Amino acid sequence: MYRLSGLKYFLLVFLFLILPVFFPAALDNRSKLDNLPIPLNNYLVNSFSDFKYSSIVDNELSRFMDYNGLHGVSLAVVKDERLVFAKGYGLAITEDSIPTAPGTVFRLASVSKLISAVAIMKLAEEKKLALSDKVFGAKGFFNEDKYLDIKDKRLEDVTIHNLLNHSGGWTQRYGDPMFNLLQIAKLVGDTPPVTFNSLMKFVLSRNLHFSPGEAHSYSNLGYFFLGEIINRVTQQPFDEYIKNEILSPMGIFDIQLANNRFEERFPNEAKYYLPYGDSLILSYTGDSSLVSKMYGGNDVHLLGTAGGWVASAPELAKFMVSIDGFNHVPDFLSKASIAQMTQDKEHFLGWKQEYRDGWLRTGSFAGTQAVMFRGNDGFSWVFLCNTSSWKAASFSYDVIRLMNKIEHSVKYWPDIDLFNADMFAHSASRLPL
Repeated sequence: MYRLSGLKYFLLVFLFLILPVFFPAALDNRSKLDNLPIPLNNYLVNSFSDFKYSSIVDNELSRFMDYNGLHGVSLAVVKDERLVFAKGYGLAITEDSIPTAPGTVFRLASVSKLISAVAIMKLAEEKKLALSDKVFGAKGFFNEDKYLDIKDKRLEDVTIHNLLNHSGGWTQRYGDPMFNLLQIAKLVGDTPPVTFNSLMKFVLSRNLHFSPGEAHSYSNLGYFFLGEIINRVTQQPFDEYIKNEILSPMGIFDIQLANNRFEERFPNEAKYYLPYGDSLILSYTGDSSLVSKMYGGNDVHLLGTAGGWVASAPELAKFMVSIDGFNHVPDFLSKASIAQMTQDKEHFLGWKQEYRDGWLRTGSFAGTQAVMFRGNDGFSWVFLCNTSSWKAASFSYDVIRLMNKIEHSVKYWPDIDLFNADMFAHSASRLPL
């Protein structure tokens, strides 16, 4: 058996007993480390969600995945603002047999718009902007001289509210500009990759399809501009502001802005798949190379506030309970702001729409499907997967039907709250400091 020498023993005694007396900050720092929040993704494992009826959920998910050819799925279920179930199913990276875990992160696609809308509403609460503020023109946020040559003067009437509820005047009649970046660069005479300035030149040189506020048409472009507004109002990159001032106060630490390349993915991020194998298209960078549609065919990073975030299902569920208007967990936004986001039943702000007895938000991107639902009865959930569906937008309603069946089949959910890290501290690991 190895034995400590007298000198080594003395040094250990000095470090653990004497040193803190002269350097009490050492104890303070250790105490601060002990009090750091434990990120959800660091401690959740599938076994925490095993209970009497969990096999029902497991079996339904298994059948659904097989029928739809899904590689990996993560599901988080919330009951009365408690996280009562969080599991990963299938494979996050099929080629390496890496299983999906509760903490696996996925691209959120348009679910990102809800995060962006909350950031705008918070800035409005703090009087740093108003939803009635103009966006373009001399009285708008983008009022530099180079942005004042506007072809359609109706553009000067666009407000932040118009961007939030898709009534800014753009349609997808000629395709979605955010997914036709090489064409945009060609039209405005810029060298790819497309930047904010390129998209501004495109918008300023085109006619609107309708007068702002007179109709609604889904617009990634409108939400893209919200990101630059956040940049200008906060004087910091929108993703840093959202992470530090929106997500961190909610106790959320692993929602990130996505990267484009597979090799740039986050350590706990899933790989993305198309239903019939990969599809090669020209790179958004304009270098004439053919790349995966999921990895470099579209610029997910540029989508930003319109569709550029990654998150796990449990952390997205935690975000949801912070803005759901219920009383068990304090909301991050005021009740007035939450009401304003959901008062127009057909054209919510951030949320997609009211659907049956709740609020719905969906998102799809090459290799990604995301659905979240806040039920009026307190039953809410987040469903994320790493495989596109041939059913396109209708896939989300298949997920809703799946979750309705699960809700009515499970007689009761466990009396736990997986949001509460203290219950599982013995299983938790810290993020690297």
